Amino acid sequence: MSADSSGYTGDVEVGGPPATRVLPGLTIAKLAVSEMANNAYLLTDEATGDSVLVDAAADPAALQAFIGDARVTAVVTTHGHWDHHRALPEVVAASGAVTMAHPADAADLPVPVTHPVEHGDTVAVGDQVLEVVHLRGHTPGSVALVWRGGEGAGTHVFTGDSLFPGGVGNTQQDPQRFAQLVDDVEERLFGTLPDDTWVYPGHGSDTTLGAERPHLAEWRARGW
Repeated sequence: MSADSSGYTGDVEVGGPPATRVLPGLTIAKLAVSEMANNAYLLTDEATGDSVLVDAAADPAALQAFIGDARVTAVVTTHGHWDHHRALPEVVAASGAVTMAHPADAADLPVPVTHPVEHGDTVAVGDQVLEVVHLRGHTPGSVALVWRGGEGAGTHVFTGDSLFPGGVGNTQQDPQRFAQLVDDVEERLFGTLPDDTWVYPGHGSDTTLGAERPHLAEWRARGW
């Protein structure tokens, strides 16, 4: 992944420093944690200082250091798989943040979901707005979060484990789940967002929709 104008590439390593991207209106910070190399994202509104954490995946001490003095108002869990919410109880206890996830995955989380979110809902990050996109297939309640930053900032999407560089998320070789996921990703992400949309996945490196779009037919043909 090439760097943006600030030098941000999105390449982070477990045990290493976070990568930070300062955009007009919103700062995006990315940290890798755990033996699964999960990505956690801290989004901070420039105007109010309010923050939202996406996936309190693991390593509460590392996440607390990552959060620092930020005022975290909400933690959004992209889906119910265990590796994406192991630090959620500690982060919520320390911050007092509300918890958000799709109702279909809420029972898999280790704390109650106080603010369920569904397709078309929004999440406030201070004065900024994230759009909730339901992507079915990796899990029943997987969601992505879209920030339309406008002129000078661009469009950004946090995809959890539903979209990565090189393909959609794991559907355990279930053809129905795969078809549902690739349909949702194509219709609800590729079909509505521009090619320069920056993609922040739940593991590994970032990408853009433009880099992945030419391969959609290839993904469908291979079935994963």
